Parts: sequence; structure tokens; C-alpha cells
Amino acid sequence: MRIISAEDMNALDCNCRYFGLLPLQLMENAGAALAREIMARARGKRIAIVAGRGNNGGDAFVAARHLVGFDVTVYLLGRSRDIATEEAKRNWEILERLGYDLRMISDSTDLSLGECDLILDAVFGTGVRGSVKGLEAMAIDVINSSGRPVISVDVPSGLGTNKVVRADATVTFHRQKPDMTGEVVVADIGIPPAAEFFVGEGDLWLMGRRALESHKGDSGRILVIGGGPYTGAPALSALAALRAGADIVTVAAPRAAARTISCYSPNLIVQELSGNHLCPADMKVLEEQIARHDVVVMGMGLGRHAETMEALAEIMPLCKKTVIDADALQPDLPLNGIVTPHAGEFRRISGIALVDLDYRERVKPLKEYARKKGLVVLLKGKVDLISDGEVVRANTTGNPGMTVGGTGDVLAGITAAFYARSSALRAATAAAFVNGRAGDLVYPEKDFGMVATDVIEKIPQAMRL
Repeated sequence: MRIISAEDMNALDCNCRYFGLLPLQLMENAGAALAREIMARARGKRIAIVAGRGNNGGDAFVAARHLVGFDVTVYLLGRSRDIATEEAKRNWEILERLGYDLRMISDSTDLSLGECDLILDAVFGTGVRGSVKGLEAMAIDVINSSGRPVISVDVPSGLGTNKVVRADATVTFHRQKPDMTGEVVVADIGIPPAAEFFVGEGDLWLMGRRALESHKGDSGRILVIGGGPYTGAPALSALAALRAGADIVTVAAPRAAARTISCYSPNLIVQELSGNHLCPADMKVLEEQIARHDVVVMGMGLGRHAETMEALAEIMPLCKKTVIDADALQPDLPLNGIVTPHAGEFRRISGIALVDLDYRERVKPLKEYARKKGLVVLLKGKVDLISDGEVVRANTTGNPGMTVGGTGDVLAGITAAFYARSSALRAATAAAFVNGRAGDLVYPEKDFGMVATDVIEKIPQAMRL
């Protein structure tokens, strides 16, 4: 079974909420699953629940209701007014109204676990980091010294820290979490496979937010190599990268194109190259620029001059991270990083025809190509597909108005900005979502009159959670 990280599980929870599967529903399912395991294992009727103030505690509060015929005592570490989530708070209040034995603990000496038959450990979930101290640390010590069977909720409390509950068994939800030992029961809590397949707000949440103490450059330095026959395409990518949160964006373009691009916006740094098209003579300048930037996005408006292809073949192996689009998508080039083709470009680089296939039929050949080439492929379409050869995701944001020229260049820029601070798969997945969502924000006002710059202006709004 595939293991899921704490971050990815939080993102999945967020996506479930985005698709309408509410946290309260998932908590109910989790608590019911816990109760079934307890009832199958308990060798007596007295159950002690030791709960923290987060969602792990909430899962345990639900379990208390489902433990019909058992003598249940719930020990809350702290005050009920400090319960952190609405879902956990609501389930605590239900127990209060129904007259359950509830005890708010301010000192570990108040934990009376000696006479219970089984302990349900719900102190911490997957989010705890660093060193566990105070009341929670003392509670873990009391649980471990109790001599009673212990079942942990999702993960043994304190996993990965200085204080860890020694659980006899752990009931984890949906998928197993990393670094777990001992007996683990994976409980289905009603998250359908489609919630892991389709992209949602959780994938955007994984991009994180800029820290208050950030400095210029911490959120990414992007180099756009484009232009020649066309000037608008690289400018659109560059402006989109800035709107998506990159700190510094440089456009390296042939001389004539560079002068035009520099007039588009004062926010762009433009590196003028030689000649009318990208060529090997530019390599010394480009090597210096590549070394100064985190991600290189290339191909937009470059044209297909033989010297341009020769230069691209030298450039690609030099880059730490690349986003490759448009004219740089050629079968004889050493493609790496993230590639962002539409179906026609995908056929050009792979020889695989997808144009007449439904998106579901595209999944297998896309995944196989990505695995074979060691790439992340963001296949643009009515439904975007993203794969690293192991995982395939589908994005449904976007609308027919986005068939206008330039929206693919915008997507490449967003992808580069996200890739500067994330993995290739996460960046491509979140970028597809944001690009389409920005277009959806434009569509009610502009309909089929939208242009790529309209989409760029909506990127900050599309990134809000």
C-alpha cells in the first residue's frame, strides 16, 4: 500500500472539503472505524480516552459515542474552550449534552488510567514537530507507564519527537503514514479514489505561503529563455511567474525581441542576447544567467531555427530545474524537469497520438511516457493531466475561453514560479489548477473576449485559499 505523508494527507483533506466532502463527515467515519477496532480488541468494558485539542481528539470524541455498552471516560488535555477545530469542538459538545464522563485535565496526576481496560491515545496527530513538553509530555509518560493496552489514533502520539506513545496497535486513516512500526490497521473513512485523482485547493495549499522574514530571492529566481520570431510569449510567461510569487524574473531573448520585451513592463529584467534568434554564440551569457536562477523556463516564442535547437541542446543539461514548453518541445532534445505540451506537441515528442482520446484513455500512455523519460508531464487539455510516471492527477479548472493564444505561456510561467519552491509534480499540479482557476475568474466578465493578460491579472486571486 502506498504510504502518504502528513503534508499530502492534509492536502487531501483540503481537497475533500473543496469537492464537498466535509471534515465533519470524515471525522464521523474515522471515529466509527476507531470504535469498531476497540470493540474487537477490548478485554473489558472500561475505556479511557486521552485526547488532545485537535482533530485527533475529535476523532476520539466520535469514537466515544459509537462505543455502545462500554464505560467510557474522556480525558481532555486542557480546556474545552481551547479545542482547535470546529469539528472537534462540535463533537465534544455532543458528548457534553449527552452526559458522558468528560474530564478536563490540567495536571497529569488527574489522569486515572490504572483501572481502565484499554486506553485510546488521541493526544497528537501527524502535525506535531520538535520537542514535546508540558502536559502532553507528561500524559504520554502516564500512558506508557500504565501497563494497559493502548490503541493510537492515526499515529502514535509524538511520533518523530522526543516523546512517543508505545502503542499496541494504531488505527490509521485512508493510508499508512511514514515511519510507523508495530501493528497498523488502515481504516477506510470514505475518501474515494477520485479525491486523490482530481486536483483541488489542497494542491495549492502545498505551495505554502511566503514567510514574514523572507528576503528578495527566497521565493524564487526564474530565467525565461524565449523570444525571437515572437515577443509576447516570453513576456507572458515572465509576468505570470511574477504574479505567481516569484521574486525575480529575467527574460533572456535575442536582441530585437529583447528590446521589445523590455517595453512591456518595468517589472521585467531583460538580458539581451545576440542576433535575431537564440544561438550557440549566446552560451557564455546564458551559462552565467542559469547559475544565478533557480528555474529555467524555455521555448516560448523561440522559433525552430537550427541554431536555436543546437543552443537548447546545450542549455538543458546545465539547468537544475527546467520547465520546457512550445518550440523547445522537440523529440531530439534532452528534455528534463517539467514539460508542458498540448496533445499535438505531446505527439511530436513521444510519437503517441492522444488527440481523439478521452482524458481517461490518455492516462496510461501519459504515465508510461513520463516514467520512461523520467519527466513530469503536464498535458494541457480540456482536462489537464499531470504525471511523474508513478502518479497521475487530473485538473478540471479552466474554460473554453482559454483557447486564446498565450494561456499556455502563462501556465509555463506559473509552473516555473511554483517549481522554484516545490517538487516538480507538486508544482505542475498546482500550476494547472491556478491557471485554470484564474481563467474561470475572467470568464464571467470577458467570456470569449478574454486574453492572456486578463488571466495573469487574476493569478493572485486564484491563489487565495
